[in-house]
Formats: sequence, structure tokens, C-alpha cells
Amino acid sequence: MEIGVHTPPLADESLEGVLSYLSDLGVGAIEPGVGGHPGQAHLPRAEFLDDDSAQQEVKNLLEEYDMQISALATHNNPLHPNDERAEQADTELREAIQLASQLEVGVVTCFSGLPAGGPTDEVPNWITAPWPPEHADALEYQWEVAVDYWADLESYADDHDVEIAIEMHPNMLVYEPHGMARLREKTGERIGANFDPSHLYWQGITITDAIRYLSDRDAIHHFHAKDTKIYESQAREKGVLDTTAYDDEPNRSWLFRSVGYGHGESHWKDLVSTLRMVGYDGALSIEHEDSLTSSREGLTKAIGLLERAIFETEPGEAYWAE
Repeated sequence: MEIGVHTPPLADESLEGVLSYLSDLGVGAIEPGVGGHPGQAHLPRAEFLDDDSAQQEVKNLLEEYDMQISALATHNNPLHPNDERAEQADTELREAIQLASQLEVGVVTCFSGLPAGGPTDEVPNWITAPWPPEHADALEYQWEVAVDYWADLESYADDHDVEIAIEMHPNMLVYEPHGMARLREKTGERIGANFDPSHLYWQGITITDAIRYLSDRDAIHHFHAKDTKIYESQAREKGVLDTTAYDDEPNRSWLFRSVGYGHGESHWKDLVSTLRMVGYDGALSIEHEDSLTSSREGLTKAIGLLERAIFETEPGEAYWAE
């Protein structure tokens, strides 16, 4: 297990600048964006796809700074009812899978996407309750759309020996562990989770239980290290389904926070220990979206806490139990 960083917050740096900066901080992996909402500041797909020379330059830089790529990121909505937007997201995903295969990166991170509530609707529809009954009907339609799409993409990823790691995210069809398990069961083993606890905290989900639930299904392909703080004075009045703008911090029920600022160090040590128990040995990719501090300060503080939490050695025999 090692500390990684999702690199969009460092978009003002070159790829080499990012590698140099993070290497000095003790980071061992990066998760660069290659399209969609993360952008592609450090690894533009068109410049590297099918270009052996450009790809070798990236590999040389990674070797120079003793760094690896934990995943390529392209978060968008391939199930969007607008055909042009859906096709763009699908192209990003397929090209990300191709590039990951060519760079010998095993994972692409993304969203499940969200369809409209019916074939003639124009706007994605996040359904969180089965009543009135037309909502249940719409949800059934959405799952039909999603399974059809992701079964095909799972086969494409399998052909390229790449795992698809879906971030469970609000306003997407898959936003919690049972939905994640359902999509995997109905599509294939290449489909799994980019386990980001920040979206689960405010839903009231116990993170260690969710880790065990998905690991029992071999469904954790990647991990985001991001925290969330629930502000009870606001949540007591309006709950946690909060549409207040993210930059109106005093009036939100919850905020994304740097690791350790939503839940204490002991919680993160328990989380890391649970990941080890279930056999996850990949990167903890820090995603900075804390609006109360700068990217670099947030990353530095998160790295410091995770350095104290992760294990760097393998356990020996339990001699005390003999």
C-alpha cells in the first residue's frame, strides 16, 4: 500500500513538475486525468495514444522519480440522454482504456453515469426513492440502460486487460455499495469500485463495513483518500441532501475535507487496517477538494497523516500465537 495523488489540483505544473514535487513529499503514485471532469493537464490522450515514443518519455519520467501511475481518470456521464455528450464520454473512456493498456496501467477510474428517467427525457434524473411509482419505473429503465452499456464496456476493458473502477457518487446511478455490487454482478468482473469514502460518509454509511462488503465481492479496484465533515448544526435543520453551493461553506450540511479534517487519525488508521485485512494493496490516491485550504497545503497535510497510517512492511508470522 502506498500514498498516491489524483493530480488535477496541480494542473498549473507540468507532468515532470508534478512528479518532482510529489516525489519530494514521499508520494509513490499518481492518478492523472485523461478526460472528462478531471481534465487532462498532465497526460493529454491525443498526445500519447498509440505513440510509443511519447509513452516511453512518460515511462522514463516515472522511473526517474520512482513513481507509478495507479490509474488513469476520466469522470463523465456515458449514459447521458444527450447523444453527443454520451458519445464524448464513451470516447474518453474507451481511449483511456486503450492508453492504460499501452502504458501498462491496470485501472481506469470513472463514474457510472446517469441516464434520464425515460427514453424521451432530456435531463439525467437521480432517483433516490421508489415512490410515486413512476420513479420506480424510471429507475428500472435506468438500470436497463446502464447494464447494456457497461456489459459492453466491461468486455472492451477485458480485451485490454484493464479494470474499470467506478466512483460511487451522488447524481450518478451507482452511488453506494449495493448499487456497485449490482452493476458488477450484472456486467462482469472488470467492473468494480474506485472506493471514495467522502461520498459515503454523508450518506451515513460505515466505511469499514462498506470496504468489507465490496471486498467480499472482489470489487475494490482503486481507492481515493478524501474526507468529509458533516456540520450537525446545518444537518439537523435540513438533512444532508444539500443543494447549497460548495463555496457557501458556512451554510452547507457537509463539506469535502482534507484527510483527517472530517474524521480523526484513529479513524483513518482503522480504515487502512481494514483495507489490509481484506487484501487491498494498491494506492491511496489523495483527491483534494477541500474548499477551506489550498491544494498544496491540503495535499501536504493528507500525506502527513497517511504516512503515519499506512503499513510499509509485510506482517511476519504470528509467533505469539504458537
